[in-house]
Amino acid sequence: MTPDTARNADRTVVASHRKHGSAAIMSLAALGIVYGDIGTSPLYAFKVALQSSAGSGLSPAAAAIGLVSLIIWSLLIVVSLKYAILILRADNRGEGGVVAMLALLNARDARAGTWRGYLLVVGLVGAALLYGDGAITPAISVLSAVEGLKVDAPALDRLVLPITVIILLVLFAVQTKGTAFIGRLFGPIMLVWFLAIGALGFASIVHHPAVLIALEPAPALEYLAHAPLAVSFAALGAVFLAVTGGEAMYADMGHCGRMPIRIAWFAIALPALILNYLGQAAGVVADPAAAASPFFRLSPGWAHYPLVAFATAATVIASQAIISGVFSLTQQAMQMGFLPRLQMRHTAQDEAGQVYVPFANWMLAVATLAAVLIFRSSDALAGAYGIAVAGLMVISTFLAALVALRWGFNPIAVAAVNGAFLIVDLVFFSANATKLLEGGWFPLLIAGTIAFLMLTWRKGLLLVERARAHQREDEAAFVGAMREEKLVRLDGTAAFLSAAPTGIPLSLSHHLRHNRALQRRVLLVSVVTKDIPFVTADDRATVTFLADGFERVLLNYGFMEPLDIPAGVAAARTCIPRDELGEVSYYIGHETVIASRQVEGMAPWRERLFVTMQRNTSPNGASFCIPSRQIVVVGMEIEI
Repeated sequence: MTPDTARNADRTVVASHRKHGSAAIMSLAALGIVYGDIGTSPLYAFKVALQSSAGSGLSPAAAAIGLVSLIIWSLLIVVSLKYAILILRADNRGEGGVVAMLALLNARDARAGTWRGYLLVVGLVGAALLYGDGAITPAISVLSAVEGLKVDAPALDRLVLPITVIILLVLFAVQTKGTAFIGRLFGPIMLVWFLAIGALGFASIVHHPAVLIALEPAPALEYLAHAPLAVSFAALGAVFLAVTGGEAMYADMGHCGRMPIRIAWFAIALPALILNYLGQAAGVVADPAAAASPFFRLSPGWAHYPLVAFATAATVIASQAIISGVFSLTQQAMQMGFLPRLQMRHTAQDEAGQVYVPFANWMLAVATLAAVLIFRSSDALAGAYGIAVAGLMVISTFLAALVALRWGFNPIAVAAVNGAFLIVDLVFFSANATKLLEGGWFPLLIAGTIAFLMLTWRKGLLLVERARAHQREDEAAFVGAMREEKLVRLDGTAAFLSAAPTGIPLSLSHHLRHNRALQRRVLLVSVVTKDIPFVTADDRATVTFLADGFERVLLNYGFMEPLDIPAGVAAARTCIPRDELGEVSYYIGHETVIASRQVEGMAPWRERLFVTMQRNTSPNGASFCIPSRQIVVVGMEIEI
């Protein structure tokens, strides 16, 4: 089997499930959804890199050229080659992100202690790192732009924090409109932004064209060779700030599509970034004092405040890339059983990947505002920024290598290509690890908490299912008992939701034990979430005959699809007359989970944590799109 054959066997044509529109329109949207973060890195990345080069022993001009060369080649290697060309190939039928790669590797059902079990832990840590990154990105982006007010008016320093907080609150408030709305609104703004920063850089380069030597890798290598090791490491940690946001390419692939993301990067974003960084270096070569604010020094005096306002708008958009990625990741994690079912809204009828998760939105808002109030400046936040993204990049490269091997690519080629990228990632991660005490602990604390909650939820679900399995009756025995016992049969249809595709759901057993009555037509409905983003209509439902008027329905959904059970039942060929579908009574078990010391499971405190999470999940009816008037809740207790 060739790599292409293997890969095509693992995915379907995404166009049949979503309408991305023309490449030009979606590329424009990608500028607003995906590239806001990396597009605003020039506001602070080169400045922080210059500050970190103190003690390098190089002249300001040599340091500036060496650092900008490092930035340019980092953009080419990490973002262009690794993400745009390599990582974007590791899609799960059009969806990206760490969870999508875990699905490709079939790691969801891995047992603890096995290599797949360890792989799952690594993948969930990678997914959690995106949440840590999501808390820092809006904070440093918006702060760096608002701080531009201080360049010409230092007295405005006291207004920076209040203005930043207000802007961030508005940003998180508009998330209810959905990424389609945001893409249409922000895409054109970011297009103008990239054109503007490219033009500013080009104007500076014209006056000092000698800086174009930084397009060669030699100045970067010379900087690393001549600067002391400690300074070189600090510089690499600062240079990495220029590539943060590249991971959004993969996380947001489901929002825009692979080709529009590539077009937007190579045609607009990358050329503009290279021109701007070169222009900043040219400005420092001409006047070393410009190192205090190399980005804003590119503009003429009359354009300074308009540029501050424009930069603020761009940094608001910068935050959108990571927020969209967090929503997409949260949806995937919920569908695959790594997070509790939270309230989720689909914000576009023609794009299944566009969702809004209120709880994730406002928890991210709290974390972002905490970062602003704790660190209080973009320079201080630079110490916290980067380590989470660097860790995520290491994990993504590792998982992408495993996906390539699974698709049948030559192991030697995979080891050579992914190994080279992994070395680059590890160098950047090591450089950022030196900033742990400066603030790197903050995103790692968030990521560690999220990863622990994910693992606790998954383990708790396994314990609950184990308890259910001990109580669940066999189908054949149940059908035989139904025929022998005298049950009152009622007109209508009952659909009992079951967590398992076999056996009798506990809600049905409890219902009969207390009521001794049952509808004439009964469906046992189970939802199976596949390790693919979308399931075709032909594969949606499987119906199994158990007895007259008694059938089992398995509804298959992808991890990016809404779980609409009434629609799935309507599409299946069951014993229910079409005109009675709207009157089906859906019986859902409401389980009160009890942490017990008598049952082997997790540590007692961890079981209590799972119980708390379980009691605060979104009601199953809402999760499964069942109208409230058709829901019947059957309460029961389960000990874990």
